[in-house]
Amino acid sequence: MTRPPRPLARQLAVTVSFLLAMVGTAIGVGAFGGDPIAEAAGGLLAADSTHLAPAGSAFMIWSVIYVGLGAYTLWQWWDRRDARGIAPGAILSLLLNAAWILTIQAGWVALSVVVIALLLVVLADLFRRIAATPPGGLPERIVVDGTFGLYLGWVSVATCANIAAALKGAGFLGFGVPSLLAVAVLAVVAVIGVGLTLAGRRPVAAPLAMIWGLAWIAVGRATDEPHAPGVAIAAAAVATVIALAAAAQWLRPQRGASALAGRSER
Repeated sequence: MTRPPRPLARQLAVTVSFLLAMVGTAIGVGAFGGDPIAEAAGGLLAADSTHLAPAGSAFMIWSVIYVGLGAYTLWQWWDRRDARGIAPGAILSLLLNAAWILTIQAGWVALSVVVIALLLVVLADLFRRIAATPPGGLPERIVVDGTFGLYLGWVSVATCANIAAALKGAGFLGFGVPSLLAVAVLAVVAVIGVGLTLAGRRPVAAPLAMIWGLAWIAVGRATDEPHAPGVAIAAAAVATVIALAAAAQWLRPQRGASALAGRSER
């Protein structure tokens, strides 16, 4: 059987997009003299800016995500078929990542909400494609399913923090009850997290990233300003709900296994 032709254009496009995302990341951490993300845009994305801002340590997850994206970039040079059809979405996600950093550096926080919302849509579509087709083996499960699952889970939480930052920048004070509004948003996050867990193929990375982000929101609101114990409790509760949903999904017998067991009994 002949091997499929090498899709050089796609492989180069993924690689260039990854390099652009890395340049954007370098800009985002102030490597070229600009302000780090937490200090850019008047500090609207700082850990003590809003009720939905995670504590600073939460952003360590980006290191894991970027390592995974680098591994995917290398792996796709050996993946001639792109059978799951994820390369276009991966490219778009990398470019949107760089675009988001540039909008924050420029102080365009309202525009950054549009960018991160588009990124969330792209990652959700990638998650759908990945869930629809099983991986070709353990390396693909780790490099593809794991990387883009973490990416989606974290961006799901980060989108809420980004929207909160934009609203604060616009002068919105949460109708005078910002803690209650934050709790309401966290309730929506719970629905999204459970939905992702139930829709995926026994996902690990996406719920894990959401739990990570929510846990650091809880830490931030319990230990830093704005001090909001109610929000901290709600964030911890939502993280627990998502963890229980993920555990239930893993404990539930797979359809294929159940069907096979039924046939063997007959």
